[in-house]
Amino acid sequence: MTIERLKIIVAVHKPYWVPGIECYLPLHVGCEGKQPLGFTGDNTGDNISLKNGSYCELTGLYWAWKNLDADYIGLVHYRRYFTRGGLFGLGNKRDRILNEQEFMKTFNDKNVEVILPTKRHYYIETNRSQYEHAHNPADLKAVEQIINEKYPECLTAYNKVMNRTWGHRFNMMVMSRAKLNEYCTWLFGILFELEKRIDISSYNAYNSRVFGFMSERLLDVWIEAYKIPFAEQSVSYMESQNWFKKIYLFLKHKFSGGVDYRK
Repeated sequence: MTIERLKIIVAVHKPYWVPGIECYLPLHVGCEGKQPLGFTGDNTGDNISLKNGSYCELTGLYWAWKNLDADYIGLVHYRRYFTRGGLFGLGNKRDRILNEQEFMKTFNDKNVEVILPTKRHYYIETNRSQYEHAHNPADLKAVEQIINEKYPECLTAYNKVMNRTWGHRFNMMVMSRAKLNEYCTWLFGILFELEKRIDISSYNAYNSRVFGFMSERLLDVWIEAYKIPFAEQSVSYMESQNWFKKIYLFLKHKFSGGVDYRK
């Protein structure tokens, strides 16, 4: 089998347009027990497809880790891609989706091993307070305890990241195969242990996605703890967004003291 240079999975859970660029592989996440979409399913090979309800696109990341042969592997979403031209770049967003040559140029020119989305700033919230206001704060404490037990060398980085007012979101990344193996071994080791320690049976559908939300924060912890060289790349959402609603909910969560994460 020929090992490809770059393969980026596109996490898809319903019929949707996907780019016809060779390096992209649409992957039906949470495919187990669902009506096939005509894409490769994340229920093939070594997989955790049944966990999709709480792990979100991470079932796709796990599948890529265990089943893809490529020098570089990435994850994007069916409505969210790395693009050229920045958030407000001119032209059709679909036409600005990065191709293999552009990704490899970044890796080579900047001498990095990971490409991440441009950081998101919260300004009036830290990563810790933002999570606590939007989800169950006890889950964050459980993660901190697991890191202290399994990876104590990462605890300083964990606290540093949690006290920042910015972070890399969306669980989107492109990285070398070697780094993907390191990251996924670390990440899923933490999340599988967390799964044993918390009970999400009373959580509402949104907060049941706890492991996906948690991994967005943990990616920066891993980057910080192990000093992984990375570059940032702009991300475009393929549809229009209701920024007023997003900002309203952000402020509501903060000033109301948190949300009810239960059903």
